[in-house]
Amino acid sequence: MSNQEFVVLGQDGPDGCCPRLLTAPLPEDRAVELAKVFKALGDPVRLRLLSMIASRAGGEVCVCDLTPAFDLAQPTISHHLKLLREAGLIASERRGTWVYYRVLPEMTDRLAALLTRPAGQAPEPAEAPS
Repeated sequence: MSNQEFVVLGQDGPDGCCPRLLTAPLPEDRAVELAKVFKALGDPVRLRLLSMIASRAGGEVCVCDLTPAFDLAQPTISHHLKLLREAGLIASERRGTWVYYRVLPEMTDRLAALLTRPAGQAPEPAEAPS
């Protein structure tokens, strides 16, 4: 297991989870931390990698199964996986020659909770274009 830093989003929301983005302005330090996670998700290759890992039966996938899905060199795929690990979205485990990846549901659940409108709150009507 690596000695990576995980972003802690907090446990101070009304339901014991994260404060929701739609209910209160984010403090600057929280926005900086979240921007790192969203930046990791802001690349199509990394978003596809995360999706491939998350949707894999058994919850984990070998890097040897990820690389052929892309028209990229193996070091480039490894770099993208490293950025996802550093953002706290995935974890890895070396088994012999290969590295296996799995999604960290704690982080994806926190991101989902952050972006979810509280129960009972109606969506704001969209403004008409000027």
